[in-house]
Amino acid sequence: MSEKTGRRIAVVTDSTSDLPHELADEHGIRIIPQVLIMGTKTWRDGVDIDPPAFYELLQTSPDFPASSQPSVADFREAFEELAKDADGIAAILVSDELSGTINSARMAKESLPDVPIEIVDTRSVSAQLGFIAIAAAQAAAAGADLQTVADTARAMIGKVGVYFVVDTLEYLHRGGRIGAAARLFGTALNLKPLLAIKDGMVHPVTKVRSRRKALATLFQLLDEELAGKEGIHMAVLHVAASEEAARLAEQLVERFHPVEMLHTECGPVVGTHAGPGTVGVVYYSE
Repeated sequence: MSEKTGRRIAVVTDSTSDLPHELADEHGIRIIPQVLIMGTKTWRDGVDIDPPAFYELLQTSPDFPASSQPSVADFREAFEELAKDADGIAAILVSDELSGTINSARMAKESLPDVPIEIVDTRSVSAQLGFIAIAAAQAAAAGADLQTVADTARAMIGKVGVYFVVDTLEYLHRGGRIGAAARLFGTALNLKPLLAIKDGMVHPVTKVRSRRKALATLFQLLDEELAGKEGIHMAVLHVAASEEAARLAEQLVERFHPVEMLHTECGPVVGTHAGPGTVGVVYYSE
């Protein structure tokens, strides 16, 4: 048994997990902020600017924002600090297909050969990533070793699903997160796309003629996937659509009776790519 104080294994994620800070603190998860760039200004995601202020800028500024992964130095600093009180570090991070975050973490790991670090590409983002990070933190809190904590996260990757509806695919397209063909899929005749994250990337699921029908289709898919399942966990995520998200959460609770329901306002980096008006549901069953 280590003589160090605190948890044996430290858990790290990045700010695209959209974990509320109080929830991250409750589970002892360290969040490494992504970087947001708009014109000549830069902010650390979730640190220097909050979502409401950012989304107001997003809809009024002539500059389209960009995002950048945390630097190698950001990860190295966090790893070195955590290593003082931990026997190992599990970095549970956004999909490598969506961000260069994994690469920064790997380079930081290589610069610290004496620190045991496991890096997990979750193939996920937002509350989908958040649920996986929480599972890893719960394993760490139960005294699991580094490999077990990382394996717990990896076992969750195929379990946690997400569906979301965007007002327009323009933000995903401009941010390079979805191809031109998929953009046409969503904009033709003002069709509303229902999207998912699969294999670490954004994929169109179906197209309908209204947002109401898109959400109805979302419920139909959840009915099919969760039929007969118990111990359902859910999160509602949104980008500047809090009232609609609250209504959606109420409907989900009434229909699926989840044992856990999280409410997540997507941070500026995720919101930059999804765009205002996005709502979605993240789910898994025990």
